[in-house]
This record gives sequence, structure tokens and C-alpha cells, in this order.
Amino acid sequence: MELAASDIYQLYQPVRCNLRARLNKLETSPQKADAFTELLRDLGKRYEAAHLKTFPAHLDLSNGDFEQRSQDTIAAVKRSEDVIYQGVLFAGRESIGEEDSIVGIPDLLIKEGESYVVRDCKLARHLDSHLEVLRQLELYGWLYEQTFGSPPARLEVLLGDGSLQEIPYDGGANALAVLDEIKQLATAPEAPYEPVGWSKCGGCAFHDTCWPAAERRQDVALVPGIDQGLARHLHELGIDTYSQLLASYTVESLSETKRQQGSHLRKVGSAARNALLHARAMAEGRIIHMGRFPFTLDRDYVMFDLEGIPSQVDEVEKIYMWGMQVFGPSTGDYRPALAALGPGGDATGWRRFLVEANDIFQAHGDIPFVHWAVYEKTMINKYINRFGDHGGVAQRVLDNLVDLLPITQDAVVLPDPSYSLKVVELRAGFHRGMEEYGGSWSIAQYIRAVEASDEAVYSEMMDAILQYNREDLEATWAVFAWLANNFGHEPNAAA
Repeated sequence: MELAASDIYQLYQPVRCNLRARLNKLETSPQKADAFTELLRDLGKRYEAAHLKTFPAHLDLSNGDFEQRSQDTIAAVKRSEDVIYQGVLFAGRESIGEEDSIVGIPDLLIKEGESYVVRDCKLARHLDSHLEVLRQLELYGWLYEQTFGSPPARLEVLLGDGSLQEIPYDGGANALAVLDEIKQLATAPEAPYEPVGWSKCGGCAFHDTCWPAAERRQDVALVPGIDQGLARHLHELGIDTYSQLLASYTVESLSETKRQQGSHLRKVGSAARNALLHARAMAEGRIIHMGRFPFTLDRDYVMFDLEGIPSQVDEVEKIYMWGMQVFGPSTGDYRPALAALGPGGDATGWRRFLVEANDIFQAHGDIPFVHWAVYEKTMINKYINRFGDHGGVAQRVLDNLVDLLPITQDAVVLPDPSYSLKVVELRAGFHRGMEEYGGSWSIAQYIRAVEASDEAVYSEMMDAILQYNREDLEATWAVFAWLANNFGHEPNAAA
């Protein structure tokens, strides 16, 4: 079988998935990568290119077919080239009854004494959750040793924060064991059971292969509250669907069930009730009213939503848009506070946000700022620590924050696999005008806009981000109003 270092990446990223590793080797056609994945690839290439500039005399072997590049790599090492970029290393081995051909393409081979340092460039800032980086470097070391008869001088990774970290070389044992796993997954008569998950599967290139199949078979892993370890445990017991879960467990028995969480066995505990309620809602295809929605529509509220850049894209997590709009009897204009371009731009965005928020308080008093999930609260606290809180406006926002997500969860159990706003808004009857949207899309769009040399292109892309943020606010309000109109009373005890 033909195996490659890139197969290891497919196994582990974005999270480990045995089924993705199998589908990748079986050449199942994946969907196009999402905008954020494409952005990370581009940023990775740029980071690599920037590091390459520190070696102006390098030999570039990035073009051509693998066989020719492999021969050129061997020749370059024999003549002691100082730096080799994108050399190709091939080796064969006997494994599981057949000969494997294994290929790896390290970013750099750097001459050191009588040997070479093998170095890769990665955007990751630490290796704790990036086993694929360790295994890929170990495989490069093994390929180097098989090709040239001795181990490399050292294995190194240039991390996203600019630091160099040495990877211990184990003779390739761990990397080859992972390739054996991948080969077994690819050649097994049947696909392995792999539980789906909302965040796990969202950005995967094989989402459209796996997710609809899980929905058709009513996979128990779709049930909110059934984590990956519990889904695997249930599968081992022959419990694979919502209905089987409901028939097999009570709240008490499920709460006592132990499943693997990390390196420990832990009881399901209090999550059992929530899981069984969701299984019931999904099996019956209906919403279960659990509690009274505590707000009414006879006053004004601010819908509040932030767009930010995660730390793996920039040196720190930054907000580039603070979106606000008053809804209710006195519905107002959309009020975005945008970060400025250039160094310190997010500080400018923060000051603009404080001005806009203060204007709203001046007009409406202590009006609730309604948001979805914890991101807004987390980032306001970070920005207070980062840039201060002139006039105490940010603290006033914090004091008036209303997180609509847990309130929704307390009010209704939905027959859906997630309480993502993009899912719940559909229950509320809200439909967006944009064909392409999402937090990852917004991040990618913003980075592309900032880098655009054409002002017209920049304006067009920023207009799209503004539209997306505004629709997020409208969606939040639609969910709020739907809950107030339909669940603003105590639930029927028969439900």
C-alpha cells in the first residue's frame, strides 16, 4: 500500500477520526474544504515561505514528480547541499503481509556536520494537542535513516510562535505503528464505528459522507449529551439508535453508567437526564417544553454578537467587530464597531465599542445585552484587562449581559443535534439572505479583506462580513421572539 506522512494528518486533524483515515485512503471524494481550512493552509504556506527566506541559498525541490524529486534529494544530500527545501524521501517495508511504499516531504533538510537536521514549519503554538506533528517528524526521521543509512542529526519543528522545538527520534516506531493502524482501517472489510459530533465533524472534508448517514440510521451519537466516549460504550453494548437508548436506560441507570473520558472512566452523572430528554425529542420528532421563557416582548433589548480572530491565526485572540442592534418596541439601527487596520487596530475597535454601548445606555438605561453562548462575556473581560474600561461602560455591559443559550436550553428540548444558533434559528423560522456564512467564513473573509490591495475588493468583503454579523443579530432576535411568543408560559405537565 502507498502510505504518506499526510495520512497521519488525516487521522488526527481536526480531531482523531478512524473513519476519516479510512475514507482518505479509499479515495472517497471529499467536499471542498471550508473557507477557514483554506485560510489556515494559505497561512501555513506563507509562514513556511517566510522562514525559507532566512535560507537564501537553499535548493528548491518543490516542483516535479515524486520519483524525480526523490532522486534529486538523494543527489543533493550526497553533494552536501546546505539547505534542501521540500525534498522527497521514499522507503519500503514489509507490513501486514505486503510491501508498503512510504513517502514523506519534510519542509527543510539543513546540513549540520556530517548529517542533516529535519525541520518542519507548523502554525501550531504547542504540541500538546498535535500528535500528528510528532508522528510526521518521527516518520521523516525514519525515512531519512532508511534512505541514507544513519539517523538525522535532529528533528525540529518551527512552531507558530517562532520557537524551535526538538522532537525526540525513536527510530520511527510510533509513526510506523500509526501507519499500521491506518492501513488496517483502510483494508478492513467493514468501516469502523466512529461517532459523529457537531464540532468534530463540522469542518471535515467528509462531512457530507458521514453526517447524512448518521441521521438516516438515527445514530445515538447525534444526541446532545451523548459524548464520544459514551457513544462508543453504547455501540459496544449494541445500542446504536435514539430508540434503543430510550428502551435500554432510565435516568438513574444511565447516570451510573461509566464511559471513557480521556484516561479515566467516569460516570455519566447529571448529563443523563438531558441526554434522554433529547433522545426522546429526536425519536418523536418534536420539541419538549421544559420551562417558562422568562422575558417578554414589551421592552427593548440589544442583540449583541462579536466576530474575532482565534489565537492560532494571530499572536493573541482579537475582536475585529462588535455588533449591536436594539430590537423591540424601539427597534434601532445596526451599530457595528469595527477594529481599525494596522497595529493597535483592535484597541481602536474596543474604544468604538465603548462609545456605541454608552450611547445605547444613554438612550435606553440599563437595557439587556442579549448574546449566544459565553464568547461575548469572555472577550469583554479579556479586553477590560487588555485596554481598560473608560467610564465603566464595559462593566455595565457585563452587568446587563443575558446569555440566551442556557435560557433556551432550560426552556425547550429540541429534536436537533446541536444548540448552535445556526440550528436553533431554523426552528424559529429565520432564514438568512446570505448563501455562505459562519464564524469560520467570517474570519477567513476578514483576513482576506485586510490583505486586499484593492480598496474596492476590501470594501466588498467587509460589506459581506457586516451583512453576516447583522444577520446573526437578526437571528438572535428571531429566536428570542420565538421563545417569548411560544414558551413564555409554564409547560403543560403532560409534556
